[in-house]
Amino acid sequence: MLQESIFHTMDLPREDRFEAWVQRMGRTHAPMQLSSDRAANYRGRQRLIELADVTVWPATFDSLVFRRTQRLIRQSDPEVYHLSFLVQGNGSATWGRQEVAYRTSDIHISSSSRPFEISAGPEPVTIIGVEIPRALVALPASRADLVIGRQTSGREGVGGLLAQFLVQLASNTGPYQPQDAPRLGTVVADLVTAAFAHTLDADLLMPPEAHGRVLLLSIKAFIRRHLGDPELTPALVAAAHHISRSRLYRLFQAEGITVASYIRDQRLEHARRDLADPALRAMQINAVAARWGFSRAADFTRAFRTAYGIPPSEVR
Repeated sequence: MLQESIFHTMDLPREDRFEAWVQRMGRTHAPMQLSSDRAANYRGRQRLIELADVTVWPATFDSLVFRRTQRLIRQSDPEVYHLSFLVQGNGSATWGRQEVAYRTSDIHISSSSRPFEISAGPEPVTIIGVEIPRALVALPASRADLVIGRQTSGREGVGGLLAQFLVQLASNTGPYQPQDAPRLGTVVADLVTAAFAHTLDADLLMPPEAHGRVLLLSIKAFIRRHLGDPELTPALVAAAHHISRSRLYRLFQAEGITVASYIRDQRLEHARRDLADPALRAMQINAVAARWGFSRAADFTRAFRTAYGIPPSEVR
């Protein structure tokens, strides 16, 4: 399992909760001035997931105002970008005269090197935060800083791909081992870079290797969304992403797999989950197979037995 720590203010005496949350936020991002109308009995819960130099932190907390001042910046600046994917709730941020409002599924971006004031609430909010060193965003700093204060959506496009990855990671870190942390950190850095570039219309500034990794993530997400289509083929995938089939094959070969095997394995895994789900017990095996793109029952049974060593009926 990935290295992860959990902090909950309710584990502390009431009088210590808010100050403990202030200290936790200062260590997570950078020292800040925090205030809340709920400070007398503050409720906050944070998980800290460490991915080498990148940190992801899902959190739910009461209404809060964060202030990062010039004085605090002079005292300590870790030189990181902070991103918050707003899972639930509302917020706003100001940088001097610039103000931006955020709602559910928006992505807020700030920097430890610039003063800001962020308000979250008035109801409790749930976010997935990301702390990423400025040096890991593969764009010129003068360009990357222009993203701060821009509206970035986590519902679609590259922002949606970043949000989807963060939600999946935060929902279950169990499948990952400690040695996966640096690779997952690289994925987050690539997606953040791509989201910045997309917001700035600066895709050409991205290094080719980062662009290729983000493209592969986008292709995999497309495949997972269309697993039920029996006509899902490498040719269709390549056409949907405006690349040649040979480029598509090279992207997957770099991971030691083929496009066809990735599609097959994803279909089989989703079918296996459905067969093991008591809520779907009434669904016939052939219907489960068809749901995940297997048009012929015999082909499904053969592929399932090859992958798992047992027929589909034994899983049910």
